[in-house]
Amino acid sequence: MRATWLATVWSLDWPSTKITETGNSAQIKAQKDQMIRILDNLASVNINAVFFQVRSRCDAMYKSSYEPWSSDLVSERGKEPGYDPLAFVVEEAHKRGIEVHAWMNPYRITTSGTDVSALSADNMARKHPDWILTYNGAMYYDPANEEVQQYICDTVKEVVEKYDVDAIHFDDYFYPSNYPLPEGETREGAVAQERRDNVDTLIKKVYQTIKNTKDSVEFGISPMGIWKNSTSDEAGSATRGSEGYYTVYGDAKKWVEKGWVDYITPQIYWEQGNAYADYETLVKWWSDVVEGTDVKLYIGQGIYKDSVAKEIAQEMQVNEKYN
Repeated sequence: MRATWLATVWSLDWPSTKITETGNSAQIKAQKDQMIRILDNLASVNINAVFFQVRSRCDAMYKSSYEPWSSDLVSERGKEPGYDPLAFVVEEAHKRGIEVHAWMNPYRITTSGTDVSALSADNMARKHPDWILTYNGAMYYDPANEEVQQYICDTVKEVVEKYDVDAIHFDDYFYPSNYPLPEGETREGAVAQERRDNVDTLIKKVYQTIKNTKDSVEFGISPMGIWKNSTSDEAGSATRGSEGYYTVYGDAKKWVEKGWVDYITPQIYWEQGNAYADYETLVKWWSDVVEGTDVKLYIGQGIYKDSVAKEIAQEMQVNEKYN
């Protein structure tokens, strides 16, 4: 597996131009040409999988019965672009021997803004305001809500059924980061555990949905690089960084042990010798977690950081030491 994330939120990696008029052939060609340049570039450096962000804020880079077209694709959320980017990416990537993992953010509705009326009329959050959590100036779907869980499974099923994707991919966004607990509750208390159970339930349901729809499609998650520090739990890593188990209520170690994912891609976005989170310490820890399971381990690297980019060759050599 030699993969890259291809981010579309805020048009980070693609597309650099939006479609302002449905079916505008010049604008569609510009987007397609840019994607072909990206895929050709990836193929030329031996990348064999692209994790293409298709649902970043409960919107879609594909023709969806559930989500409006993404405002990162078109000038106005919900406007028809005149072609289907996911279908195009699948076709072009597969021609080049590149897998497509459809990357979806399950709960995030907005990255900023809490005005439901600002959402497009067909947005599920606007139809179901009772599904929403707001925190830190943004909106999220409530992971405790069973209708939300079903809706996310439905969006996943639609992609698996309609497109020849190789996998569904979630990243590290679960509960809002550091979402506060009620007064008197602790991070090991009943409410915190209930939140982890809610996320666990979704992960298990999504895995079952994928397998029941098309068994060959994989499910992978790229959680925060630290599950727990050893100061919190002797089973944790010898690190001192932010812990996914407490920060976003994601018990990634459990997902591996239960076999609710086909692969895990921890975001080990640090350099070797980092005082809080040493790279090799974490690679070895995750390698031990997957040992004896059928779950594959891929390491997520933060080459947007200069400190990581300049030692990426050495990090690859570290990876080769572990299964």
